[in-house]
Amino acid sequence: MPFTRISIPEHRLESWQNTISTVLQDALVTTFSVPKDDCFQLFEPASHGQRVINPTYLAGPDSRRSDDFLLFHITAGKPRNTEQKSALYRYLNERLHTEIGIDPTDIMIVVNFTQPEDWSFSHGDVFHVTDR
Repeated sequence: MPFTRISIPEHRLESWQNTISTVLQDALVTTFSVPKDDCFQLFEPASHGQRVINPTYLAGPDSRRSDDFLLFHITAGKPRNTEQKSALYRYLNERLHTEIGIDPTDIMIVVNFTQPEDWSFSHGDVFHVTDR
């Protein structure tokens, strides 16, 4: 069950949120073996002044990030291998470029993994793998 925080430019929230949500969930189901109904996303809109982002750091030759920059911070419990991570990154970039027209330079993805005991889904109970 990944939980994703999506930092999105304030001026794009209304027009992009639904598409990004759908594409992200499709990507997780397709590339990370996430059950279809395990959808936990938090959109965090930010104004231009709230976003301090190096426009060229590791963006590729002759590339610059724009004011449309998106950051996906995905926290997942079950580790994935490099192939799965690469597939996720490609899927998100290709689909978002196609569906909302965002430049792939403007998409950054960070994934980190946790242990089952790092989650409490409700009632203050520690999650155990056998709970599912």
